[in-house]
Amino acid sequence: MSEAGGSGARLTDAQRLDWLRLIRTESIGPQTFRSLVNRYGGAAAALDAVPRMAAQKGRSIVLADMDACKRELDGLAAMGARLVAMGEPEYPKALRVIHAPPPLISVLGDISVLSRPMVAVIGSRNASAAGLAFTERVVRDLAAAGFVIASGLARGVDARAHNASIGMGTVAALAGGLDKIYPPEHVGLAQDICGRGALISEMPLGWEPRGRDFPRRNRIVAGLALGTLVIEASRGSGSLITAKYAADEGREIFAVPGSPLDPRAEGTNQLLRDGATLCTRAEDVLSVLLPMAGGGEPRLPLFREDEVTPEHLWDEFDQLYEVAAATPLSGHAVDGLPPATSSTPARTPRAATHGKVLRAHVESLLGPSPVALDDLVRACGAPVAEVRSALLDLELDGRIERHGGGLVSLLPAR
Repeated sequence: MSEAGGSGARLTDAQRLDWLRLIRTESIGPQTFRSLVNRYGGAAAALDAVPRMAAQKGRSIVLADMDACKRELDGLAAMGARLVAMGEPEYPKALRVIHAPPPLISVLGDISVLSRPMVAVIGSRNASAAGLAFTERVVRDLAAAGFVIASGLARGVDARAHNASIGMGTVAALAGGLDKIYPPEHVGLAQDICGRGALISEMPLGWEPRGRDFPRRNRIVAGLALGTLVIEASRGSGSLITAKYAADEGREIFAVPGSPLDPRAEGTNQLLRDGATLCTRAEDVLSVLLPMAGGGEPRLPLFREDEVTPEHLWDEFDQLYEVAAATPLSGHAVDGLPPATSSTPARTPRAATHGKVLRAHVESLLGPSPVALDDLVRACGAPVAEVRSALLDLELDGRIERHGGGLVSLLPAR
């Protein structure tokens, strides 16, 4: 295949299997995957390198079983689904530019719907009758204006949003595999969605969703869309997690106001206080998003690694592979991914000495109070990749603790 990343080139069958093995390998999430593929020129070479790199850090990583990955590909084909790689033409453009896009997504249904502009519509699982009625009305108007409705197939607002847009295009992001619909009573709804819409998932076939998988699903819902509309959300609800992801990616946030006496409106009212755009009708959303969707190519903010430090959702060791962010060894784009943009050189003995000095400096800047990575980078004056590498060394030695929101603090010496 052509190796011009992002040009719409497709993976070969062998490359697709290699990609699947790499992303299904323990401790490798989307960020580590991208670093490894960019460094080694492809997933096959990265698979060869991972055990050796892990051993150098005193870890043992078992690669995903090739036969299991082949069975997953066969299972997807048997149910009429496809595995789409980042960089292939069908991969949603809006999703591709988020902080940690899934390298591969399984798609069941009308795959062409992924190329259309989307609005995410989310809200309470125990929505009020008024909230459900508003959801149906606003979704029909948004869909009639040409937007695909993205949501998470949950009870309440999500289900009503999907139902209201089935005839015009809707996408449901799943927390489990395509064959593990949750909640179970939405199996029929999922089947209906596939007529003129699609189900998508980054999880393997047969994967039963766990609690931690829903925030991962939420980042996909937010990442698919130009903007996210929140209709009824209690304080601390999953809908607010989705809204946070959308805000972190520079996407538009809309919220429907509610009564201060209704707990289901606490979250949406807080979003409005925090600067979300008030929505009382579809025109409030369309006036903002239609100009962005004009011309068939959505205008999106491009993710910059030094601007966003989202919560980690994977048991992955991205910093273990910071050297992997260097320019590909082959000197060109690889396996459908764009060329790496970092100019970080490969490690040398001198670089290793520098790493020890930097680690000591980073440690001296930390204390018991959690600090954000960007604040640490500014205080340190070193590239973000090098600071992350120093933090990993400190973490492996039990010297630091990571907190939500990308914060880190120093642990007492033992």
